[in-house]
Parts: sequence; structure tokens; C-alpha cells
Amino acid sequence: MKLLIDVGNTSLKAALWREQQATPVSMSDVPWQAITEVVYACVGNSELLNDALTLAAKKSIPCCEAHVSKNLSGLSCAYEQVSNLGIDRWLALVAGFTLYPNRASIIVDAGTATTIDVLSGEGEHLGGWILPGLDLMTRSLTQNTQRVFDDANTPFLNELGKDTPNGLKNGALVATLGAIEQAKYQLKHVTGEQKPQILCAGGYGLLLQQQISGSIFDSLLVMKGLNYWHELSKNDEKQQN
Repeated sequence: MKLLIDVGNTSLKAALWREQQATPVSMSDVPWQAITEVVYACVGNSELLNDALTLAAKKSIPCCEAHVSKNLSGLSCAYEQVSNLGIDRWLALVAGFTLYPNRASIIVDAGTATTIDVLSGEGEHLGGWILPGLDLMTRSLTQNTQRVFDDANTPFLNELGKDTPNGLKNGALVATLGAIEQAKYQLKHVTGEQKPQILCAGGYGLLLQQQISGSIFDSLLVMKGLNYWHELSKNDEKQQN
């Protein structure tokens, strides 16, 4: 059984990988006696991660940190400086590439920031965008303008706003949806592909999925990508040796 750990800028998430399934787990509930490998991705600092790696070392459990590469088993990265691409974005691309082979994808991870990445059916990452997340988008306006205000009880809706709070929140939502439509246009312009699979993840992923016909929400997309990254990396190493 693998222990998968994703350390973001603000939180740590963990999952167990067994029988081709990822199951979320609290770090305090990890069944260490059954763990055979630890695979982790890290963009921030975490004492919990350090403690886990120390414990794994004491138990002689191998640990592997995920990284971005120019190529991975047929998946290619658009960035010239691959280290500049966030590891979570790369893992989400790996997941889309593995789960939907030979299918063009647009991968949307909606959290503190919203990232949108475009992947061709041949596994070519065409690039992407980083937008302020929905909360960050609305907060930036309320903090920097005198007459724009928010209401915690107002939802994000895909409709015209008729007061300031829903004008603000709905504007953030439709701006994000518009960026996804633009990603579809870019994909069609570059590759001719017209029906990409749209994958949504992150805290606002379900909200976005509900607005986009035919899209899929996967709360464990990055965790799945972490496992697939490890498997594909090992396969590449075997082929090189």
C-alpha cells in the first residue's frame, strides 16, 4: 500500500493507494505497518511531512518526491523551464493523460488560485493559465474598492447580478467560465480538436463542473496523478536501463 502526500501552500492532504483506488486519510490515522512506499509532492513547508518522512526512514520505507520533467511516457510539458510549472498542475496533467488516453483534455484546478491547463489528444501539454481563485477574485475587489461589498450568504451563480454581492460573485464565476471557454477555443485553433474532456478539481471544482456540460469533477485528481507519476516514472527508468 502506498501513502500519497500532497503538500500545498496552505495545507497537507494524504491518501492511501490500494487496489487501484485512492482513499483520503488523516496523517494521524496512517496504517504505517501496511505502507510499502511513500510518494509525495511538495510546494510548501510542512512539519507533518517532515515527521512522516522521518518515520518512514526509521521503518526503512522508501520515499520518492514527484517532480516535473519535459517528458513522461508520452506526456510532454509545454514549459521551457519545467521547474517553473507547479507540481500540482503537472500531476493533474498526468492524471488526465492516464485516465483519458488519446483524449484532449482541459484540466481546471479551482482552489486559492484557479489553474487551467490544455492537453492535446497526443499527450502534448499546450500550456495554461493561472487565475485568481473565486474567493481571491472577490476579495481583491472588496479590499481595493470603496463601494464594492460582499455578502457571505450570497452564492456564486451563472446569471446576471442584480445587487452588488451577486454582481461581484457571479462576475468572478463567469470570468472563470469564460477562461475555460477560451481554453477550448485555443485547443481547437491549435489542434482542431473540438470536444475535449473537461476535468475539474479543487475546492470549487464541483461548482464549476455543475456549470459545464459533460465535464467531470474528481476531488482526488492530483492524488491519482501522484500515483500515476510514480508508476510512469518507474516504467521510463526500466526502458532506459
